[in-house]
Amino acid sequence: MPLEPSSRTLLEGLAEAGGPATHESTPAIARLGDMIAAGLSGPGPEVGSVQNVKLDGKGGAFRTRVLKPADTPQAIIVYFHGGGWVLGDIDLQYDHVGRHLANEACSTVVLVNYRKAPEHPFPTAVEDSYTALCWVADHAAELAPDGVPLIVAGDSAGGNIAAVMTQWARDKTGPRIDHQVLIYPVTDCAMDTESYLAPENQLMLDRDSMLWFWGHYLPDEAARTSPDASPLRAESLAHLPPALVYVAEYDPLRDEGVAYAHALRASGVPVTLREAEGQMHAFFQMANLLPGYDEGMRLVADHLNDFISSFDSKGPRRV
Repeated sequence: MPLEPSSRTLLEGLAEAGGPATHESTPAIARLGDMIAAGLSGPGPEVGSVQNVKLDGKGGAFRTRVLKPADTPQAIIVYFHGGGWVLGDIDLQYDHVGRHLANEACSTVVLVNYRKAPEHPFPTAVEDSYTALCWVADHAAELAPDGVPLIVAGDSAGGNIAAVMTQWARDKTGPRIDHQVLIYPVTDCAMDTESYLAPENQLMLDRDSMLWFWGHYLPDEAARTSPDASPLRAESLAHLPPALVYVAEYDPLRDEGVAYAHALRASGVPVTLREAEGQMHAFFQMANLLPGYDEGMRLVADHLNDFISSFDSKGPRRV
């Protein structure tokens, strides 16, 4: 279907405002856009409680935010935000996402403010995220009732991190992850798929911007083929948790998200694959701007609520 009209209007407004494209900016200048986006999306809804927790990563500290719903949480969701591993944070761009998700899925949501490239290049983001994931598992009794599912979720670069976390948890000492939600995830470094090259997909995110993001996150092109950076290239995707993979129709990342869903399914992992028709990359963070945000939040929350309602506790989280 055609690009959703509100998306076209937003893009036209950004073009009229001027300013350099992401790939023509420095990270510092590009990050100024986070403040603009926060003002446009507005604050999220009230939740039951908010707690900010600082964790010690390798070589430095980073923050997490624990958002609990007013009612008893029925799951714990660890959410990794997007932004190409360079942009985005849990204050300006993703606090409202976490709040909506906490309320709509009646779950404790832990937002992870992993450290960003280029100041903290690969593998800092995934190492910080795994530290946060293990902290959540070790403090699960403080976050939700015993036995509720532990879910990882993320969009774009955060979807990449969430996918990597499921592989690390499988191959290390845990924790046991019960479900994964990957929203237009980065799964491969090739940048040569049809969706990457299609002119109609060069919108909020384009191929030049992804080259810029990868260049800051992992300058060594050969090293990008590691499954810790490109989870689609893992030797095996077997024994990973069930997944929702949610892609956007007008998105350079669409094809690699679909490819990851198919690869998971071929490895015996239950997968639900959905496409947001008419939507472009980044719609999932644009509350009050794009109708795709509300539709996407409902889809994700409904999917999680269905999963949670049928979940049976599966034993200890750490091996």
